[in-house]
Amino acid sequence: QVQLVESGGGLVEAGGSLRLSCAASGRVFRINIMGWFRQAPGKQRELVASINSSGRPNYADSVKGRFTISRDNARNTVYLQMNSLEPEDTAVYYCNAFAQTYSSSNWEDYWGQGTQVTVSS
Repeated sequence: QVQLVESGGGLVEAGGSLRLSCAASGRVFRINIMGWFRQAPGKQRELVASINSSGRPNYADSVKGRFTISRDNARNTVYLQMNSLEPEDTAVYYCNAFAQTYSSSNWEDYWGQGTQVTVSS
C-alpha cells in the first residue's frame, strides 16, 4: 500500500537543531495531509505539526516558533525542521499521511515506524 520511511532523528544538546524527513512510497495516488506526531515515555501520542496539500501548516502550541514543517509534493516527502530543541521534545517522532492509493478510493491514515529524538540538558 503506502510505506512511510523516516530519517533524521538522533541525540542533540538543548538549544540544538535536527531535521526530520519522511518519504512516502508504494501505490500512492495522492496525499492530503502529512504530519508529525510524537510520543514520549508514559504519554499519549500527540500532534506536533501537519501540513495540507496546499502547504498550509498547523502547529502544536508547544512548538510554535521553533519547528517548521514543509513538504515536497513531487517527492511525496514531508520535513520537520526543529530548532531550539528542549529536553521536553524528547520522544519518538512518527510520520503520518492521509492518503489514497491506486488500489482503493478510500482515504486512509498511514504511519511510519518512528524515529527517536533525544535532547540532553
